[in-house]
Amino acid sequence: MYHAGPFAATRNLMGGAPIAVLGRFDAEATLAAIERYRARGVFMVPTHFSRLLALPVEMRLRYRTDSLVSVTHSGAPCPVPVKRAIIEWLGPIVYEGYGSTEVGGSCHINSEDWLAHPGSVGRPVPPFEVLIVDEGGDELPTGQEGRVYFADGSGRGIRYRNAPEKTAAAHLRPGVFTLGEIGYVDDDGFLYLTDRFSDMVVSGGVNIYPAETEQVLAEHPGVADVACVGVPDEEMGEQLKALVVPADPGQPPSEAEIIAFCRDRIAHYKCPQSVEHVTEGLLGRSAMGKINKQALRAPYWRE
Repeated sequence: MYHAGPFAATRNLMGGAPIAVLGRFDAEATLAAIERYRARGVFMVPTHFSRLLALPVEMRLRYRTDSLVSVTHSGAPCPVPVKRAIIEWLGPIVYEGYGSTEVGGSCHINSEDWLAHPGSVGRPVPPFEVLIVDEGGDELPTGQEGRVYFADGSGRGIRYRNAPEKTAAAHLRPGVFTLGEIGYVDDDGFLYLTDRFSDMVVSGGVNIYPAETEQVLAEHPGVADVACVGVPDEEMGEQLKALVVPADPGQPPSEAEIIAFCRDRIAHYKCPQSVEHVTEGLLGRSAMGKINKQALRAPYWRE
């Protein structure tokens, strides 16, 4: 109940709005429910978008979605091609919220702003202001990647129950806190997230943020889902490995094809050095679309 989706649904219910709750996510059943109940709003995560888009076009068009006035998503980064396709299908009614359990929403973006700033999670919402700082805590200029902090205008910041050390570690100074992300702000004040502190891979002394690589690989037509993690490397300390869920398990894209696809699009040092094909269940996405990277890394580091 602490996640934003069910919390918002409960709040709407308390205000008198009827709520339809499905026992589990099924792409076609979701479209059928939208049509049946003439739903005006839905809350989803990017995995739901991908599964809806994977349906045959004729099946998608079989169901009416014109009752919808808002499609809100959060919980995990959404690949740019996926979000663009959802907006093209459902119209400019897609809204994204970025935040956390600790603070609720800290940024927001609508479809029009996203199309002008693809990949952004939006501008901060009051009482928050966004700061990008280096590892020493000094503020960085526009366009430069660093650690994402929020200045809470109320001065409160965030507090972890019975965990003063964790609370202190989250703050740069009183009222200025981080949710553990890496990112940058553009000239218009829109925030872009590139990864999390804890997911960073250090290979040969170079910092690699896997989320950027994952965004690229998610565009490969043969990739249904992907997660990149750091695994041991005798020479470099760590190397980036891509764990790929093939779109067609019978004809998975080869390791060479995946790496070449990536190298054509981003700096070579950000590309995976190895690829492993896995089942969807192994990535272990939560109901909110999140992946436990620590659990994925663990088997490679046991020795």
